[in-house]
Amino acid sequence: MTVLDTDYAHSGGWLLARAMQVLLALIVGYAVLSGQLRLLVNSAIPLSITLLPSVLRREYDYEMGGGLAAWIGVAAALHAVGVLELYTTVGWFDQVAHTVSASLVAGAGYAIVVAIEGEHDGVVIPERLRAVFILLFVLAFGVLWEIAEFATEGLAVVIGGKPVLVQYGSTDIVLDLLFNAVGAILVAIWGTGYFEEVSRLLAERVRLTDGES
Repeated sequence: MTVLDTDYAHSGGWLLARAMQVLLALIVGYAVLSGQLRLLVNSAIPLSITLLPSVLRREYDYEMGGGLAAWIGVAAALHAVGVLELYTTVGWFDQVAHTVSASLVAGAGYAIVVAIEGEHDGVVIPERLRAVFILLFVLAFGVLWEIAEFATEGLAVVIGGKPVLVQYGSTDIVLDLLFNAVGAILVAIWGTGYFEEVSRLLAERVRLTDGES
């Protein structure tokens, strides 16, 4: 049982999650009115991610904890707000955003590996190696993200216009991956408990999928 599992924290977490959704919706509206495609993409996608708890509740009758819902909302909002020039004007903002986002990716990686391990007797990952897996999972995701940024910039050069995702040089890439690792380590040490229920949901889906095949 964690602090975020109490009724007060649960409701407070959901209030924060809803506030982040409202903020993202306002940014989406501003992007539409101002005709900023890059801002629209980088706010609409995060907004859709914040709807994940509602989708899970509707489709699988899974009630996500308020703390995790707030975590998702804050990570999504940080990314969208960063596109409003904060990435370039506030030196540390990008690192904070990457740390928070990477911590969610780390949690997802942990939930996936625990679900697979729990449902397949042949898959056994020692406790000490889970942290290594989480770190590698996040770094791999981070590399894919950097490749996506590079690809969108290349596409923008070819067809014209502004890239949807932007890279800020080799130093930025190194810092992004470094703080991705920080987020992964924080979750590996302190945050895996918030993803136990998610891993059980995934395990149930794996079990149902195996039963249908």
